[in-house]
Amino acid sequence: MGEERRGYLYGLAAYVLWGFFPIYFKLLKPSSPFEILAHRVIWSVVFVALVLAVMRNWRFLGRLMRDRRRLGGVALAGLLIGVNWGTYIVGVNSSRVVETALGYFITPLVVVLLGVTVMRERLRVWQWVAVAIGAVAVAVLTVDYGHLPYIALMLAASFGSYSLIKKRLNLPPAESLFVESAVLAVPALGYLTWLNVTGQGTVGHVSVAHTVLIVGSGIATAIPLILFAGAANRVPLVGLGILQYVAPIIQLFVGVLIYHEPMPAARLAGFTLVWAALIIFTADGIRSARRSARAKRAAAEPTAATVEPAAALPPR
Repeated sequence: MGEERRGYLYGLAAYVLWGFFPIYFKLLKPSSPFEILAHRVIWSVVFVALVLAVMRNWRFLGRLMRDRRRLGGVALAGLLIGVNWGTYIVGVNSSRVVETALGYFITPLVVVLLGVTVMRERLRVWQWVAVAIGAVAVAVLTVDYGHLPYIALMLAASFGSYSLIKKRLNLPPAESLFVESAVLAVPALGYLTWLNVTGQGTVGHVSVAHTVLIVGSGIATAIPLILFAGAANRVPLVGLGILQYVAPIIQLFVGVLIYHEPMPAARLAGFTLVWAALIIFTADGIRSARRSARAKRAAAEPTAATVEPAAALPPR
């Protein structure tokens, strides 16, 4: 099996696992969303620490501690991913799985806007068209919900900002996940201690299966990220861009078909607009990537004026 095909399999596995996350997190009731989040943080740290111990890759910590700029960036990334995880759990366990899917559908459009406002990037015409259609979709969904779809917007804004910071830091995924989770571990541990002291904690008091699932949330968090890392090193950026829609599509079907969340005509119209924006956005990205690849090939091709024929080269 070729490396690129292996990468696509890793990426598909990661996004399929993320797509079925709503089922997993609903199984963690009756724990509250913040208790689930705290345990997810703690057990993510433990699991990734074990992975790093096996890899014997602890030197990065010393290098990171000496780089205050990167350390501050990782801390900010940790806070953003904590907001993203917490918002997602709240959305899933308040029967708003469809809205969480919407959040990850519009994330690419939010990333584009962040590129314009923060990175001072210039958008192509069709990218502006996609963003405009996405804005109309949010307006339609606001009318349908009777309020801004804030769960979706918070998910998109937090993960989009997190992605931007990660791009700037350029750190390996397992190592950065460990530090990001460690940033949240102290308040998470304090919150869990307070819950147990006040008798409000549920873990260890519901069932063995519930406790195992809570502990497993750290593994469930880390495994897709490790698979995604394997994909990111093997798959072209355009391929990853297309794969990212697998997770919200699965989440949407989970919300509608398994948990029977409503999908009235106005909501369906809003999602249709979002999908139209993503089709335009993806098609423009593919076209741009192909044009760039052709330009690079043309620049790399030798010309008769600069390279002698093979027959004219002296023998070796």
